[in-house]
Amino acid sequence: MAKKKIKYVCQECGAESVKWLGKCPACGNWNTLIEEEISEIKNPHALTAAFETPRRIAEVDMEELPRFMTGSGELDRVLGGGLIPGSIILIAGDPGVGKSSLTLAVCANVARNGKKVLYVTGEESSRQIRMRAERLNALADELFICAENNFERITHHVEKLQPELLIVDSIQTIYKSEIESAPGSVSQVRECSAGLMRLSKSLCVTTFIIGHVTKDGTLAGPRVLEHIVDTVLFFEGERNADFRVLRAIKNRFGATSEIGLFEMRDTGLEDVPDASKLFLPERADDIGSVIVPTVEGTRPLLVEVQALVAPTPFMPPRRTSDAVDIKRIQLLLAVLEKRLHLSIGACDVYVKTAGGIKIDEPATDLPIAVALASSFANRKLLPQCVIFGEVGLSGEVRAVSKARQRVDESIRMGFTNIILPKKNFAEISKSAKVNLLPVDNLRDALKISMPRE
Repeated sequence: MAKKKIKYVCQECGAESVKWLGKCPACGNWNTLIEEEISEIKNPHALTAAFETPRRIAEVDMEELPRFMTGSGELDRVLGGGLIPGSIILIAGDPGVGKSSLTLAVCANVARNGKKVLYVTGEESSRQIRMRAERLNALADELFICAENNFERITHHVEKLQPELLIVDSIQTIYKSEIESAPGSVSQVRECSAGLMRLSKSLCVTTFIIGHVTKDGTLAGPRVLEHIVDTVLFFEGERNADFRVLRAIKNRFGATSEIGLFEMRDTGLEDVPDASKLFLPERADDIGSVIVPTVEGTRPLLVEVQALVAPTPFMPPRRTSDAVDIKRIQLLLAVLEKRLHLSIGACDVYVKTAGGIKIDEPATDLPIAVALASSFANRKLLPQCVIFGEVGLSGEVRAVSKARQRVDESIRMGFTNIILPKKNFAEISKSAKVNLLPVDNLRDALKISMPRE
């Protein structure tokens, strides 16, 4: 009997080793190398479609790819205008965030438009999917359900049914029988994903793949999974919160800067077209609280940023934030202490956004700095005020992009005072509905935003 050949594969990055190591030499993670048997697979990447002969790029047809809608305006926005036939989309997120609920609702919407849809589940039974569909009102005649883990049988069902939309929930539960390793291992995830890609392209089937995430919030499985698919969507949001943010990490058919906003209800995820109203209903003009007009893709969004600065006897002081990059906060603290002589370095600093939405753009520099200074000085801010602008290391306030959209959204939401960079002020026409307050440095911004009573 021939001796089995084994290898050790990192479950985080997919690196291989001939012997076990405590620390992966590629990604540096500990205790991630798992023993797998080497399988002899004949032509695992053999093409199922006919060969295409090389031709000049100018001879390639420029026919527009016909998109079809998902029934969710927010999802269509993130995808770039709808689904492309033959594309493969990976959607990931924490357990319970709403991945299966969203895809099941999409299946029902597409099926109601007369297109065949196949929902393959490897984690639940068909009866469980039916119960969820009843709750979400996602029943449709052209929606087919199949509880299956074996990749070969899934391929058979797809070739027989010829659906226009395929859902695989989840990729970590699917396995190929010719590979000895367990479902969810690097080898299985890599080969099953490549097989789904070839199946999707050859039959022109739009495919959604649902993926798990690790404890640190990254996509489980090898990085090659992200390179295979056309689009990577990531769900953000806390399980105890009502709203969810869908963000495109990669998109071959659209922009990666767009986000979709959803609200979790008893009937599933509902679109939130007016995002500013979602994050501002409980706002209050208080110390350390600033309204920021951020822009995600083409969408202006008003978000409340709160800062708390408190003296501490413990060293080093803490800097904590789940919504803003800590490096950005540290830079702004250094500017406040060096340029404005605020003794803020010995204080604990906490920054958060209402609803926990993550913000990361230069226009948030000025409002975060103002919120920090307001909390440190214990002074209230100008009422009905919105602030945006980039802060340089010398304390200057620089212009930002899409200022017109930020101002228009602030006016629409009823704000009467807007502090903005002086260079952006010259680009914006004056309006009787709002008081535009241009500034060119951080010191002037603090004087205007924190008037003496």
